[in-house]
Amino acid sequence: MIFDRLKRFSIVLEGAERDGPAAFSPGQAVSGRVVLELAAAARLGALRLRAMGAARVHWTESRSAGSSTAYTQSYSDQVEFLNHRDTLMAPPDNGEATVLQAGRHEFPFTFQLPETLATSFEGKHGSVRYWVKAKLHRPWATVKKAKKEFTVIEPIDINTPALLAPQAGAKEKLARAWYCNRGQVSVTAKIDRKGYTPGEVIPIFAEIDNCTSRAVVPKAAIIQTQTFVARGTKKQKKSVVTSITGDPIPAGKREVWHGRALKIPPVGPSILQCRIIQVEYSLKVCVDIPGTSKLLLELPLVIGTIPLHPFGSRTSSVSSQYSVNLDWLSTIPEQLEAPPEYSAVVSSPEAEQSLSPLPQELGDILEGPFFAYIQEFRFRPPPLYSE
Repeated sequence: MIFDRLKRFSIVLEGAERDGPAAFSPGQAVSGRVVLELAAAARLGALRLRAMGAARVHWTESRSAGSSTAYTQSYSDQVEFLNHRDTLMAPPDNGEATVLQAGRHEFPFTFQLPETLATSFEGKHGSVRYWVKAKLHRPWATVKKAKKEFTVIEPIDINTPALLAPQAGAKEKLARAWYCNRGQVSVTAKIDRKGYTPGEVIPIFAEIDNCTSRAVVPKAAIIQTQTFVARGTKKQKKSVVTSITGDPIPAGKREVWHGRALKIPPVGPSILQCRIIQVEYSLKVCVDIPGTSKLLLELPLVIGTIPLHPFGSRTSSVSSQYSVNLDWLSTIPEQLEAPPEYSAVVSSPEAEQSLSPLPQELGDILEGPFFAYIQEFRFRPPPLYSE
């Protein structure tokens, strides 16, 4: 049989290092070859190639239809981004098989990625995946298959006015216990901009006023929110990326953070343009108030792939000077430790409104095989002339 003679049948993508995944940007050409090694001459049929890319979501929920009736509701959806077909070796017109001699045979291919693609992603209830599959046909024999996955990274340039804009907010809360007024706690916070890249440090400027009769504890954390959408229903999963805890603030005192540093660990970039999967980030500054719910202030974040321009003007014009650096993919460890579940640090009644006490040491990596890493920029850009 042919497969007794088949020593190797695989797909090799240009740009891939060893057995690691190759990485591409939307609009880029993907090139590679199908490698076929035969120990002896063999009669073959067609060799066909197919490139696919899709986002898929799926989860189930238990429903109750009465005191003794329960059923499971399933939610699924899919968005196709890429579907390319090619025939690398066609059978002769007379219907006979093609005879290949023993040795190594290579069949090159290339195809263009669409301009709009979502970043590769693996989540609890969904994924965004891209792959190339080859099928080798032979009369009166089973089809031999080979598959190779690759990574797509949607460039997010933080050198745009929207992502360079400062983010600020303020909130206050009246502390009550057993219908007794114990005073007010207020917090104001500001960060330099909305867009950051992994490895950067977010300087947090904040003021916390404690007008209660008890000490309070300020904290800050980066939260990742994964949103999955199917049949008009949403499913969310929240995780703590990293956090810091400030010193307790005595009763009647004020605490000021003069650029308290919070470093962004290696995480995947934001996914904002996919219809069924979104990955969003936020900076949450909270104050733990004994005896009552926490005071929570949330500032939006966007994790990008193109870092801040260290010298030029803070405008979108610099985005054309950059391309995404994909060399960091080779440094990804094979096994990554996931951070705690969002429910583990946020109490159930307060899950949507408050941030629970955060552990001092958290895992630096979120779940999934795809994680962006961009080296830390230690110098901030110069101020605008008007500043």
